[in-house]
Amino acid sequence: MENSKDWTLKGKQCLVTGGTKGIGAAIAREFLNHGAHVTIVARTKRDIERFIQINNRRGEIKGIDADLSKKNEYKKVVDYIEKNCSKLDILVNNVGMNIRKKTDEYTKAEFDTIMNTNLASAFELSKLAFSMLKKSDQGNIINIASTAGQVHIRTGSVYGMTKAALIQLTRNLAGEWAEYNIRVNAIAPWYIRTPLAETVLKDKKYYDEVISRTPMKRIGEPGEVASLAAFLCMPVAGYITGQCISVDGGFTINGF
Repeated sequence: MENSKDWTLKGKQCLVTGGTKGIGAAIAREFLNHGAHVTIVARTKRDIERFIQINNRRGEIKGIDADLSKKNEYKKVVDYIEKNCSKLDILVNNVGMNIRKKTDEYTKAEFDTIMNTNLASAFELSKLAFSMLKKSDQGNIINIASTAGQVHIRTGSVYGMTKAALIQLTRNLAGEWAEYNIRVNAIAPWYIRTPLAETVLKDKKYYDEVISRTPMKRIGEPGEVASLAAFLCMPVAGYITGQCISVDGGFTINGF
């Protein structure tokens, strides 16, 4: 039978990108509640300072401002972890953004921004953090994907491409890095009550269509994603790797 040590993140050093809002903020708080030390990444110092002020209790939170749509910012994040944290046990690639357009309307700059933020940042941060994760007795990477990477939904083809690729990256890294005791899993949320989702859910007609296609007839909450992220990084989940788990109220299994 498992003991309490199997259900904790106590003492773990965690890095969460996009950690001040929505799903990222919920994951950071959930990790803190389970005893972890968390470093959050966001674009603005003001958002980081506000999050730390509200959630910091015993100095468990650090923060670094970095724009992960820019490739030269990736190393800045990992260098900060190496300098300011004793180790790295968990990397959560959560940062993401979207520009909703028809495929033939995207500019090259818009394509690059979405790809860099959602996909290249996860690839590069995972690669740069590899040596630190190897030193952990139980290294973990959590990639926040989307149901848009599993089925066609109205988010735009570029966003869907990045999330599908993130799910495949999860499988590849899980197989490649298992020998180093690094587990890699993905979470694919459907609509979750976040600032990003609210931009479209405020449209009553669109909201009603989303609900009509969701068997549980509601929008998900950030904490429902965060609790899964925490579980997947715990010792009790130690035989789970390379998986993509949907948090979607049944959306992806809903046929006619």
